[in-house]
Amino acid sequence: MSARSADPATLQEAARELGFELSAEDLEACSQIVEGMLGAGAQTPEVAFEVAGPERDWWRPSAEENPHGAWHVRTRVRTREEGPLAGSRVALKDNVMLAGVPLLNGSALLEGYVAEVDATVVTRLLEAGAEIAGKAHCENFCLSAGSHTCVSGPVHNPHRRGHTTGGSSSGSAALVAAGDVELAVGGDQGGSIRIPASYCGVVGMKPTHGLVPYTGAAPLEPYVDHLGPITRDVRDNARMLEVLAGPDGIDGRQSGPLPGGYVEALGEPVAGRRVALLAEGFGHGNPSVDAAVRDAAHSLAAQGVEVREVSIPEHLTAAGGTLAVLTEGAYRAFVHGDGLGVGRSDVYPPRYMQRIRAWRERPETLPGLLKAMLLVGRIRERESGASGYGQAVHRARHLRARYDAALAEVDCLLMPTTPDTAPPLPAPDASPLESMASASMGTVNTGVFDVSHHPALSIPCGMLDGLPVGMMLVGRHGDEAGLYRLAHAFEQTRGPAR
Repeated sequence: MSARSADPATLQEAARELGFELSAEDLEACSQIVEGMLGAGAQTPEVAFEVAGPERDWWRPSAEENPHGAWHVRTRVRTREEGPLAGSRVALKDNVMLAGVPLLNGSALLEGYVAEVDATVVTRLLEAGAEIAGKAHCENFCLSAGSHTCVSGPVHNPHRRGHTTGGSSSGSAALVAAGDVELAVGGDQGGSIRIPASYCGVVGMKPTHGLVPYTGAAPLEPYVDHLGPITRDVRDNARMLEVLAGPDGIDGRQSGPLPGGYVEALGEPVAGRRVALLAEGFGHGNPSVDAAVRDAAHSLAAQGVEVREVSIPEHLTAAGGTLAVLTEGAYRAFVHGDGLGVGRSDVYPPRYMQRIRAWRERPETLPGLLKAMLLVGRIRERESGASGYGQAVHRARHLRARYDAALAEVDCLLMPTTPDTAPPLPAPDASPLESMASASMGTVNTGVFDVSHHPALSIPCGMLDGLPVGMMLVGRHGDEAGLYRLAHAFEQTRGPAR
């Protein structure tokens, strides 16, 4: 950085942009101090993020290979023949970095970008013997509960073409449901693992916040960013989470008890376990969905599970608090943090950040919902600075306490994952309002558990008119094993949805 960067005209211009004026004395002092700071930064060597090793081959799938529009690129990346996931093919949600392979994250802004680092989950999957079969399309910057916002086009539900898979892990769920892969990595900030799992009739786990390292995945907001497994059945989900979970020494959000015991929990009896139907989680959509979920709960009762009902009135208004955290966090990440924000002990891939920084030159590439969120963030910043985000986090802690109180009396809460089965995709000529409305539907029961940080598992519990119904189990922090135990017992009586 040259001394010219700290010349008086530049300093005064920067000061005025920040809302203050420099006196002559301040200008003289700041000129020397700022020049030193800029020079120190310029002398700091850059860290290369390229991963050493053989080049990774990838290819664009043909239309015949990609009938649902779920694949972004295909790969065959494997480093070991043995391990707990040996023989399993995995699709990565396309916000997860696989070094040397394109990452689109659903956005035209990232077309041509090649990932600079392997995400921690990639390293763990490869060490467990899995094969990375490719990158699954996701929604534009992961901001859609539908499957119609990716720049490459919609992802179709394998159960019925023309219907949504849900989002934002749209391709991940579709590929598992279609049988193209056994396992997939999804991401969840408001329901983005569980909604597509529900619509596609597969199993999706949003783990306790921080259980799975987010290192090397494109974020939206660290407070709600989660990665987790999407699989055909409960056993595979538990097997995969045992590989993914645990501290990596980089993601600073990770704390609490050491993970594990998920597969072992599958064989444990469920008689005497206590499940509560959350009253406020029902009545938001199709009554037949509610009935299917209640029927599933009764089948657990037949195995000796104690089933009761609980009321948490705050659940009805929780969506607003969830959206506030996500909106304020995403605004600061995009406007002030080149898409990654600051304050995380994570990796900051420089070429990725350069691409995101360019959104101001290409604002037309941003999805409508993100534009709306940036507008909200700007308005709130003008009105209240960062206090809006602070209030949203305070509300999240209050909500967490309400669910914790209920979970002190029962082992899990039970409700529909989504209030309806998979709706049709918006028409190609849908208005911006229709597209944004479709992108934000279906989150009434899912989003709150991203801010409360409880583990939440969606499992298929029936079919309505050929489309799957999803049931969600929500547990205490760190009790993924307990959720798997109940889900597996239910699955044994019904079998995975087909």
